[in-house]
Amino acid sequence: MGATFTLGRIAGIRVGLHWSVLIIFVLIAFGLAEGRLPHAHPGEPAWAYWLTGLATAVVFLLSLLAHEISHMLVARHHGVGGDEITLWLLGGAARLHSEAPTPVAELRIAGVGPLVSLLLGGGFALFTWWAHALSGPVLLVEALGWLAGINVLLAVFNVLPAAPLDGGRLLRALVWWRTGNRLRATGVATGAGRVLGWILVAVGLYEALRGGFGGGLWLMLIGWFMVAMATMEGSQANLRELLRSVPVRQAMTADPVTVPAGTTVRDFLGGPPWRYRHSAFPVTDDTGHPLGLVSVRSAGRVPAEDRGSATVDTVMTPVGDIPTAGPDDPLVQLLPALDTSPARRALVLADGRLVGIVSSSDVSRVLTWLSSAAPPGAGLKTVP
Repeated sequence: MGATFTLGRIAGIRVGLHWSVLIIFVLIAFGLAEGRLPHAHPGEPAWAYWLTGLATAVVFLLSLLAHEISHMLVARHHGVGGDEITLWLLGGAARLHSEAPTPVAELRIAGVGPLVSLLLGGGFALFTWWAHALSGPVLLVEALGWLAGINVLLAVFNVLPAAPLDGGRLLRALVWWRTGNRLRATGVATGAGRVLGWILVAVGLYEALRGGFGGGLWLMLIGWFMVAMATMEGSQANLRELLRSVPVRQAMTADPVTVPAGTTVRDFLGGPPWRYRHSAFPVTDDTGHPLGLVSVRSAGRVPAEDRGSATVDTVMTPVGDIPTAGPDDPLVQLLPALDTSPARRALVLADGRLVGIVSSSDVSRVLTWLSSAAPPGAGLKTVP
């Protein structure tokens, strides 16, 4: 779920919004401004209802953001990298670069989100009591009460033991701890997620047939989302298990064609050493040390009249922004970085020297070979 636009960074974490988050924002603001607030406190001006509804929707999204940031910060504490959070229609998603190293780490990473939501709910409840005791504006009291309830509900819903909810991660950590098998634990959590998802779909359909179309449709949407995400999570776990024993060297293109840093863009785009071979090339200095990665697309953006003077090192992606790995590193550890890298490539280094390059298509090729090599019905197994 990629972000449609980026809001900025918090503690080095990129925060983005998917366009679908506007749907939940509008639903909350409209439901409060045209429903709950005027029903509970009639007689107030329309602009006051809408101002309160819009402000409450913004605070709710900030509550979701706090929930996701807590996951990211605890993950970092346990050595699990991550740099992006995306808020969308049904909540938020924190993009982590690897899996938790132990069941205890998984338990802490998963459990902190609902804990933060529960604390926020308690905090809003205290503010509600305080505002009511001071005879504060009735709309403010109503909004604070709504925020208290929705955050507690968010915490309770998220601890249901089913993937992709936080409770699914908690269940996965428990099964992983009891069995020592990470893949089996993922299978239990994703299976529970699919069961709960179909239950929500069935309840939503029943509710819609009884006349509660809006609420029923919402339950069906959440249920369908859970089934889809749990299925995808299970498939990704199988793929990670398949690649766990494959080193990077088995997927990389060894001794890739490189571009000297002083090469002009004109020579790069028209020169025989690079023309038609690939769509991106490592850029190296005089000693062969990698400096970055230049793509045909980025070079093509240089105006024609400037290509004779501009050099590739001025349009390349710096090496610090490109994933790197060692040739003997597990390929599975490189997957999250490849997914989040705009270049979709990683440089393979040995003692600081460039020895290879890996692209997403290289990983797909390895997966195709390994999947095809497995006997029909035998499941996914790695080949030493």
